[in-house]
Amino acid sequence: MVQLGTWETTMTLKALILGATLTLGTACSAFAAGSDLIDGNDVNAILELARGYGEAKLEKQDNGDPKIKGDLDGITYAIYFMNCTDNKDCEDLNFYAGFLDLKPEMDVINSWNRDKRFGKAYLDSDGDAVVEMDLNLEHGISSDNLDADISVWSLVVEQYAEHIGYEK
Repeated sequence: MVQLGTWETTMTLKALILGATLTLGTACSAFAAGSDLIDGNDVNAILELARGYGEAKLEKQDNGDPKIKGDLDGITYAIYFMNCTDNKDCEDLNFYAGFLDLKPEMDVINSWNRDKRFGKAYLDSDGDAVVEMDLNLEHGISSDNLDADISVWSLVVEQYAEHIGYEK
């Protein structure tokens, strides 16, 4: 076995570290170049993903920020674009479904919040049942992850409607 001196060992280690760094850098660059992230400016991409779960159309909130109004198997919901700058560059999405004139007892709402991980339930100022879910888009999200989140929202709305006794 050949024994390397200190200089050769140092140079070999430097070459290995440089090679590993270049490989990692190339892999990270390829990932970044190949990743198509959706952010709060990609209103049409978000709308198209929402349409995969039922009817959805683009509207504007009173302040001019975008809003998607949709229907999940007969239940109306909205996706509000939040924390926007000049009606674009929105940082968050707020998924919202309100059930007018459906006023469950507080223990029904509390059991949802206690037993379910997704969807925040409450009674609005009129005592009507509401469920919401927030999503951060500040640094973007992959199309696959956003689609998965909309799928979760679809399940939340379906299960919440059943939980509070909503009849279509």
